[in-house]
Amino acid sequence: MEINFNDKNVRELCEKKAVAVKKLGPLCARKLRSRLDDLDAAERVSDLVAGNPHPLKRDRLGEFALDLAGGYRLTFKSANDPVPRYEDGGIDWTQVTIVCIEFIGDYHD
Repeated sequence: MEINFNDKNVRELCEKKAVAVKKLGPLCARKLRSRLDDLDAAERVSDLVAGNPHPLKRDRLGEFALDLAGGYRLTFKSANDPVPRYEDGGIDWTQVTIVCIEFIGDYHD
């Protein structure tokens, strides 16, 4: 799957181990690397199995999450153009092949 990043800070967190360890701790940084490898290996979002993959609701509607560690999550949106949708307007994650990582952290805080 193709992976894009919302901004420079998210890219740095994903691409630089030292930055991830400093901000997330060693366990969460290791999980982040694993989830990024999972995303890279998957052809589409529906291929993901590790990290409790699930679509989000309410103020994060349109995003998808993967669990990391300690309440931290990696969230992403579809970056397909156009975004594949069902007739009811919901995102068809089985057809999403390009993602944009939006957030890494605990969005429950």
